[in-house]
Amino acid sequence: MIAAARLFLMLFVPMLAVLLAGLFLVMRTGQVDPWLWGAPAFVFLAGAGIFAGRDVALASAVGAVLCVLLFCFLAAGRLPMGGAALGLLAISLLSGLGGAMLCVSALRGAAGMVLGCAALLLWLGPRDRVDVSAVRPSLAVMTALPLFWEEGGMARVDAPIIAVLRARFDVRAVDTLADVRAGDRLMLAQPRDPEPAGLVAIDAWVRAGGHVLVLADSRLVWPSRLPMGDRRRAPSVTALGPLLVHWGVELESVDEGEVRRFLRDGRLVTTVATGRLRAVGAGCRAMEDGLVMRCAVGRGVAVIVADADLLDDRLWLADPARPLEARNWVADTPDLMAQWLGLPMQAGRRWLRNGVVLRDAVCWALLAGIGWAVMGMAIGRAPKQVFGRLPIPEPPGQSG
Repeated sequence: MIAAARLFLMLFVPMLAVLLAGLFLVMRTGQVDPWLWGAPAFVFLAGAGIFAGRDVALASAVGAVLCVLLFCFLAAGRLPMGGAALGLLAISLLSGLGGAMLCVSALRGAAGMVLGCAALLLWLGPRDRVDVSAVRPSLAVMTALPLFWEEGGMARVDAPIIAVLRARFDVRAVDTLADVRAGDRLMLAQPRDPEPAGLVAIDAWVRAGGHVLVLADSRLVWPSRLPMGDRRRAPSVTALGPLLVHWGVELESVDEGEVRRFLRDGRLVTTVATGRLRAVGAGCRAMEDGLVMRCAVGRGVAVIVADADLLDDRLWLADPARPLEARNWVADTPDLMAQWLGLPMQAGRRWLRNGVVLRDAVCWALLAGIGWAVMGMAIGRAPKQVFGRLPIPEPPGQSG
């Protein structure tokens, strides 16, 4: 009985350690990716190989991967990426095997090579860094939000969302449409009140074939140190209403607070005090329950989003110092911005759905781990119980 309990613990504890260590990383951003468990698997399964031996370590490695993949599927509601699943399995098996080989003096050199392969695979895995594109379309940005400078100051500092956009676009801040060059794409993010002639110029520019992304907020809640009424603050209500109505779009104010929204393609965006767009004319199509509207305006395209607060890095980034590392994102906002500006859609990430799903996924993963350990314990003891009663034949040539 004691031996069975010991075998159960040797199988289950490494699986539990790997699962819980990865959960800590999941809770940091909400991303559900098997690669997050790569480093914990390398450490704990190599330790299992050292202390429990090859067979137990390999069995525990397979069990750990099964538990992680089950958790990922249940937590995100989507199958994990196949490449990530195979990568985690390879790291786990190599780590367990390498740890067991370290205990055999004649195999320590080979053990170093096996563990080195596991570490190399872990290092070569997807780092999810946004690299600078070889071809970057030009993008003009007109905004009153503090995206290019410190609020209330003169220092030029890019907001994290601009840092990511610069990797994909040649971004320039502009004050008027006169500063927009031929071939530019245009983003209007809660700009200050334009003159009527400015609205006419924007309309004519789009109709001539321009592509514009409009972030229009009916109740901006972007935190600001500036007092109410200060002209340096971004307007709390969009000044582009007349232009939107001219295009056949109405922006209704709907106060929903902060909301994690899963779009139809599985992407995640966090909005706050967002409005709702409604089509009142031909040529416009509402998407995502009125969050996004796409309009054909003459020969051009206007994509309208009913929230400007979603650009705030506090709603899509865990570490403001590292915006180009997608592992630190807590929403797909940068990828959605690029898509709305006309770039090809990037591969979608898997996200934790909610707290209830997290609880259920953890419970089922733990039950799967317990079941795997019980099955391994039964198989591990079966040979001694069965074959111990059977006569062992003598080697050929030694009988009589």
